[in-house]
Amino acid sequence: MLRAPCCLPRTSVAHAAALAAALLSSLARCSFLEPRDPVDSSLSPYFGTKTRYEDVNPGLLSGPEAPWRDPELLEGTCTPVQLVALIRHGTRYPTAKQIRKLRQLHGLLQARGSRDGGAGSTRSRDLGAALADWPLWYADWMDGQLVEKGRQDMRQLALRLASLFPALFSPENYGRLRLITSSKHRCVDSGAAFLQGLWQHYHPGLPPPDVADMECGPPRVNDKLMRFFDHCKKFLTEVEKNATALYHVEAFKTGPEMQNILKKVAATLQVPVNDLNADLIQVAFFTCSFDLAIKGVKSPWCDVFDIDDAKVLEYLNDLKQYWKRGYGYTINSRSSCTLFQDIFQHLDKAVEQKQRSQPISSPVILQFGHAETLLPLLSLMGYFKDKEPLTAYNYKEQTHRKFRSGHIVPYASNLIFVLYHCENAKTPKEQFRVQMLLNEKVLPLAYSQETVSFYEDLKNHYKDILQSCQTSEECELAKANSTSDEL
Repeated sequence: MLRAPCCLPRTSVAHAAALAAALLSSLARCSFLEPRDPVDSSLSPYFGTKTRYEDVNPGLLSGPEAPWRDPELLEGTCTPVQLVALIRHGTRYPTAKQIRKLRQLHGLLQARGSRDGGAGSTRSRDLGAALADWPLWYADWMDGQLVEKGRQDMRQLALRLASLFPALFSPENYGRLRLITSSKHRCVDSGAAFLQGLWQHYHPGLPPPDVADMECGPPRVNDKLMRFFDHCKKFLTEVEKNATALYHVEAFKTGPEMQNILKKVAATLQVPVNDLNADLIQVAFFTCSFDLAIKGVKSPWCDVFDIDDAKVLEYLNDLKQYWKRGYGYTINSRSSCTLFQDIFQHLDKAVEQKQRSQPISSPVILQFGHAETLLPLLSLMGYFKDKEPLTAYNYKEQTHRKFRSGHIVPYASNLIFVLYHCENAKTPKEQFRVQMLLNEKVLPLAYSQETVSFYEDLKNHYKDILQSCQTSEECELAKANSTSDEL
């Protein structure tokens, strides 16, 4: 018999059903935006931060709600007592800026159609015509909002995690869930969809109530944690608003690799090469990814590019993430110290409560943010660091680089810390162990490649960050003029 969770809805089940019916009716009116059956593209591995989660975990294509248990996960006498998860929002619409660029490109194609007079190859005419006729269904109001596929990403992630860690996501613990979110709607909505997925786990077939009507309530906004970069003056001044900080990105746009693609696309689409630029080429590439991720269709935009083009465009995206969110500048990662310390404060508290034989007050902490939240934190911890920095001039040398943003932070990406209490430990130190998972796969420790660590050892390794990294000092602007610490 199913036990009701302690986080019960304030409204009646009948009211909840009415709310759900209204929601389903609303979604039905927007069914043209819902994803279809999974569709693949040879370009899928190269979409960078616009990558679908299932392209990183292909097994989800056949069973998106079935948990896959990594064989490296601890079991036996070690019991998970706390889970702290940092989760990127699910699949989203393009931003308004990207939509405006797509309209510009679409206008070029339509103008080309009226003046080509039959010139060019049959393939060029056919593809250009197909793109000019392809419905431009993106609207300004969409502006980065979560799509139905993104809600599905979160509901399915909730179902898998609840099945993978049943003791932590037990009905008794439901009311003690702690949810934090960025203020952006796509993150707030992702948190709400995750809770609805948990409701589905506890009450299969019963429509979920509105999150606002649950006792546990909606996720709490905390931008100082989830959007720490917006609160760091040094980052904003030296990176975000610094015209030269992304030098390597701009240099690559005008470099030989991108210029070759520019000429190729201009010839393929029969438009003047001077009417195109790297930004328009990139938005065309991303449109292939958006149509694939949001609607589950392979659009003609995917036919503009081959795999070699895709690898170059992926590198362009990775350059931006590297220099703005990764190892390019020290402040990128150091600005995330507050978030890193917050995670360990939760773990510390759980250890202390367990040692005192007290119940864990927050067995599950879920934090919903952005790719820009996860990448700096992973860089702070030393993950995915290449021997040489990514630059505009070493594309070929970086073919086998570790820093591939689409493999690290696709939509719905997640970094999970699992704290275990181990029975029959010989020493107090051996009682508490930690494993980390990235996108539901055990993440070996950056400094040892081991898949599990004693909690005390993990804290000692990151002692400098935990004790000496003060955001107020790290983010303070130097009084004297100085250059940024480019690698």
